[in-house]
Amino acid sequence: MDQGLEQGADTGGDERPEARLARAVRAAEQALIEFEIAVETFRVEVENFSRLHHQRLGPMYARLDELEAQIAEARAARTGDPEDLRRAREARAAVMPMPGVEELFHDWIDADGLSPEAAAMLTERPVQPPKRVRPGEEARRLYRELARKAHPDLAREEDERKRREEFITRVNAAYARGDERLLRELSAEWEAGPAPAEERLDESEELYARLEWLAERKDMLSALARELEESAIGAMLRMAPDDPDRLLEEIAEQLLAQVSERENELSGLVQ
Repeated sequence: MDQGLEQGADTGGDERPEARLARAVRAAEQALIEFEIAVETFRVEVENFSRLHHQRLGPMYARLDELEAQIAEARAARTGDPEDLRRAREARAAVMPMPGVEELFHDWIDADGLSPEAAAMLTERPVQPPKRVRPGEEARRLYRELARKAHPDLAREEDERKRREEFITRVNAAYARGDERLLRELSAEWEAGPAPAEERLDESEELYARLEWLAERKDMLSALARELEESAIGAMLRMAPDDPDRLLEEIAEQLLAQVSERENELSGLVQ
């Protein structure tokens, strides 16, 4: 009789409800971490695409605006038509608009406060803009591995959560730049650091509270994911999910063709 009870316990038949609930909490934590990794990698691509789009293509857009203004002015000078003169004034006004506060500080401030570039300027460290929209495969692997090990949601104590949050902030910044060397150094640093405390089984109320918190965080991440996907840059990235860097090159080629067309048009008007 006693032997049969022991065998039933071994198979989980007499498992405490709290133990099953604790397993559910751990499964929810891991699922949330995987979801957050996916959201963060997409956020990095959206931010990198936005910065590289401005950096690489901004001069082409400015050149197109200038050519549009010169074409409108040349046409107005030829015709003297009041409507052409109005269009020329509007085109010229569009070339150098007065920037707003958000535009002036767009590259300095992001969702986490000062951007890495702004912080580097203030501390006189070299600025390290992203080299590409999507970090390389090795950087992606290292980032996912570190995020799974060091994620703050795995902490139970407030001091441990703060330590993990500070560490993951550094991991995210290195990943955004695609810095494989720094990610390897961070991986070694984490392995050499204090061993994570053994997880204890909480009482039922605390476990249910933990599940509720995880559900709320999932809702928050879902809202962020929708916001990213519905943004202009997110929509552009969905056009090239496999190779977003190639999309930048394609847009650049299209802009160069438009610049050439406008230059030819302007040449015909001023001859």
